[in-house]
Amino acid sequence: MSDPERLALFIDGANLYAASRTLGFDVDYRNLLTYFHGQGYLVRAYYYTALLETEEYSPLRPLVDWLGYNGYSVVTKPAREFTDSSGRRRVKGNIDVELAVDMLDIAPRIDHAVLFSGDGDFRRLVEAVQRLGCKVTVVSTIRTQPSMISDELRRQADGFVDLMDMAEDITRRQVEPRARSGAPMGQPRPAPGMPSSPASARMATPADPFMGEPELPE
Repeated sequence: MSDPERLALFIDGANLYAASRTLGFDVDYRNLLTYFHGQGYLVRAYYYTALLETEEYSPLRPLVDWLGYNGYSVVTKPAREFTDSSGRRRVKGNIDVELAVDMLDIAPRIDHAVLFSGDGDFRRLVEAVQRLGCKVTVVSTIRTQPSMISDELRRQADGFVDLMDMAEDITRRQVEPRARSGAPMGQPRPAPGMPSSPASARMATPADPFMGEPELPE
């Protein structure tokens, strides 16, 4: 028997949150880790997010802490809140550079990188990692109108997995699909996840406290 494939996950937290909520389900991060442990030898699972720190409390902190204690390498950076010219509250916090550095660093020691994002800015990163001899699969979705993955990113990747096709294995709970979702929804099974109390469940949802409509891939 050949050695199992060495895998690493790279999860753009805000992007995964936007895609899963648009499709109508929440991700169970324990189940997601279990799923990929069954696909090969999981070397590392990175989770990236910007944290909006308020004076008293960061709503993402419970999730970030839980992930850090349960098998994920969590990478955070401060998010900056500002008011745009029209008076609307905006939050800026980009983790693309951190993700790119980590993927390029570990690529020579793995066989397969799995990127959870549809952001077209990652196309050149995928190309660079492929030149190092590492296969790259992108996880996002085309089952929304418009699609949430960049065509350029999808073409560059060695493989593409629609997030909806993984829903049965990584679902935490069923939620109402967002209005912009275009494709018929499946019926993912509920699965136990973190956290267990309804009061804390919303706090533990990636990017939920400050994300508006998800950004579309370029």
